Amino acid sequence: MSELDALIEELEDQERRLRLPGFDNDDAWQIGIILVELAAARRAPVTVDLRRNGQQLFHYALPGTSADNDAWILRKAAVVDRFGQSSLLVGRRAAADGVSFEERFRLDPQRYAAHGGSFPVHVHGVGTVGTVTVSGLPEVEDHMMVVAGLEQYLEDLSKN
Repeated sequence: MSELDALIEELEDQERRLRLPGFDNDDAWQIGIILVELAAARRAPVTVDLRRNGQQLFHYALPGTSADNDAWILRKAAVVDRFGQSSLLVGRRAAADGVSFEERFRLDPQRYAAHGGSFPVHVHGVGTVGTVTVSGLPEVEDHMMVVAGLEQYLEDLSKN
């Protein structure tokens, strides 16, 4: 198995594991705060964004970010909204087939970016209802920060 195939398998596993029992405004707030705290502890210059059905429920820009991060968030979240999978997974699947995301789908690069950092909010028994997105670090680090935040949120839920 190639390194890229192993990464794709790991990304698919993350999407199977990181499913929520529900997702309302309070859940978005809690996940957003977890991500902001993770980023602040790492001194990571990121912007954090959570949306449900296109409505922005949480948005915070840490020091060192700019409006460019907001633009990246919109483009990465658009990939998740369209494909129902993480922006990193969609991009890596195209790469595994020997083409770029842009070549494969011919979507406007001003509206879509299959770069890591946006993850689907999947609710048990419902499906994908939103996005959790981080922008500001290299794409795999953006993705892994989202994963760490969702893992912590689910762990916190299991304790209550």
